[in-house]
Amino acid sequence: MNAFFAETLRNLRADRGLSQRDLANQVYVTRSTIARWENGSRLPDASMIARLASCLGVNVSVLLSAAAESDGSPNVIMVDDRKVILTGGLPVLEEVMPSATVVGFTRPSEAVEYAKANRVDLAFLDIEMGNTSGLDLCRALLDINPRTNVVFLTAYAEYSLDAWNTGASGFMVKPITPEGVREQFGRLRYPLSGGVVND
Repeated sequence: MNAFFAETLRNLRADRGLSQRDLANQVYVTRSTIARWENGSRLPDASMIARLASCLGVNVSVLLSAAAESDGSPNVIMVDDRKVILTGGLPVLEEVMPSATVVGFTRPSEAVEYAKANRVDLAFLDIEMGNTSGLDLCRALLDINPRTNVVFLTAYAEYSLDAWNTGASGFMVKPITPEGVREQFGRLRYPLSGGVVND
């Protein structure tokens, strides 16, 4: 349950005098999606959190921090510069880890800022992201929190040797699948809290 985020979103919406339908229309989702966010059963991704923050007139860090305070559940991030990969991958992570807070980023710099403000337990990172390498992002995340588990996602298996030299826990060739994600849990350097994985 993402209770703290749900309460924060409800209060911000009420302060603005918006109904669930009003907010849904502004961020281009259904009213039932807003309801799920406000009852704590689902959590929006990072780009949607930014859109919500803009509509509600608050700094995006307010909602990102609220999303991280989700009853002690693990924080999981996915970083890929292609939105289509996040769109396909985030639901897979939520399916496999229903009690985790799952947030996606298209910019490595945003992931670093999030990691500075929130404990990241598990990070799925693309390796090739424009000017920034996922290998460098891995090192930055581990500098912030050495107990962050990092799993690299790439379409190029030949990167695997470079990936192991970063302190990462695992390596997956795209596309991301529930089976592939579950397979990584046995390899994590720092196991996630019990019950997070949906078999």
